[in-house]
Amino acid sequence: MSEEKKTSTDVSSVESGGDRIIFADDVIATIAALAVSDVEGVSGMSGGVVEGITEMLGKKNYTKGVKVKVTQEETSVDISVSIKYGYIIKDVCKKILLEVRNAIENMTGLRVVEIKVLVQSVTLDPNEQEKAHTAKRKE
Repeated sequence: MSEEKKTSTDVSSVESGGDRIIFADDVIATIAALAVSDVEGVSGMSGGVVEGITEMLGKKNYTKGVKVKVTQEETSVDISVSIKYGYIIKDVCKKILLEVRNAIENMTGLRVVEIKVLVQSVTLDPNEQEKAHTAKRKE
């Protein structure tokens, strides 16, 4: 067997007599990212340099802005997001926490021990941006 980068975890299953279910870290990150994308008020995920380069190369990165740490039966998740202007940031973040926890726990059976939400920016949609510029010019 060749040596691999650790991209998965073993999950013990009591019911199957020692059998294992193995999740790649990207699976957990994708579940989290898709859960976040359904939350109203989130304008996007904020990634690092690697994610930016991946997108410039034309590849869709579903795990952009999500980092996971998985052990045998639990996981922790760090999420970086941009929030739409006009939404109550605290409420949007609470909804992100709830949706991500529910999605991961229901789909994988892993226990989510920690979720960190980092709000990277607040964004205006193009229509709101134009209204703001127009209002400034009138002043």
